[in-house]
Amino acid sequence: MKNINTIFIIDDDPITVYGIKKILHSVAVCHHIFEFKNGQTAIDEIRKIIIENSHLPELIFLDINMPVMDGWEFLEAFISLPISKNININIVTSSIDQYDKEKSENFKSLTHHRIAFNSKPIRRSEIEEITKAI
Repeated sequence: MKNINTIFIIDDDPITVYGIKKILHSVAVCHHIFEFKNGQTAIDEIRKIIIENSHLPELIFLDINMPVMDGWEFLEAFISLPISKNININIVTSSIDQYDKEKSENFKSLTHHRIAFNSKPIRRSEIEEITKAI
């Protein structure tokens, strides 16, 4: 089993969060999983981690449509932060809009972080592949 120190799940849907956590615990040893209902609370926590020089997440699951700060706004803020470590960001969305997929491709070209686009519900096999890539 893969050993992952810190994972962020940024999603306002409790069913999606529950499903991701359940699968994660079955495919990897996850020491710390943090949940955020919007991008603002997550980006605030990441800024705090940077200031404290603490452990950044190795893996982020990110919804697009959330209140306060959506996934796109989170990505804009995140890629502007001084983070040299490569972080795996997995967009997990119910959107079937091709524009959203193209927008995720654009973000890939703007950053050194690994960004992947996944449809909800995310499957066990997809999470297994994501955790293997870390």
